[in-house]
Amino acid sequence: MILRKAKKLYLENYAGTSIKSYNWLFQFTIVLTVLYAATIVKNIFKFSDYPYISAGIKVGLLAFQLVITCWYLFKALNNPGLFRNIDSKLKLVSDIILEEKKKEQPALKENESNEELVKLRKYMIEEKPFLNPSLTIQDVSKGIEIPVRDLSLLINHKLEQHFYDFVNTYRIENAMEILKDVTKSKVTVLEILYDVGFNSKSSFNTAFKKHTGSTPTDYRKSL
Repeated sequence: MILRKAKKLYLENYAGTSIKSYNWLFQFTIVLTVLYAATIVKNIFKFSDYPYISAGIKVGLLAFQLVITCWYLFKALNNPGLFRNIDSKLKLVSDIILEEKKKEQPALKENESNEELVKLRKYMIEEKPFLNPSLTIQDVSKGIEIPVRDLSLLINHKLEQHFYDFVNTYRIENAMEILKDVTKSKVTVLEILYDVGFNSKSSFNTAFKKHTGSTPTDYRKSL
């Protein structure tokens, strides 16, 4: 439940490397689940008629623990950012809306939200903050001088998009322009994905296919 909430907070407030933190935490949770499940099985055999099986599993678990420890240290040394917490002040959009309803106040007035939406889109097109692979909703909030809370409601509630998808839409649109440009036909897909703000080929391909229905390579061939 905590991981699900963390993922939603990431998607609502981040548009870059932070998503890796959730993926890593999920993987680590699965690994620990397997470890504890195997431990339970070991203890069952320990008090059964087959104690030798328990002894064999114990040896396997010790080796498995060593592998997990090495993997954990490897991740920690190569990706220190994975171990940074989510901003404790962040709230899920659903929680913010619920608070507003309790206060009997509209989350965002229609006229204000339309003005802020125009301001946001203009900022995204003219300033291109999405080129920053580690862009957060706080960065955009500071750039257009709209409180994080209001901006989160605007994107996640008004536009019905996670901040992650919202930013990636601009990145993909920019990538499509580059792919269409005949003068840049020799620029590789890998170079393009880094130029538009992505930090991995897999996330770029997933977002591109979600937005266009095809892979970047197929899209370029179809032009």
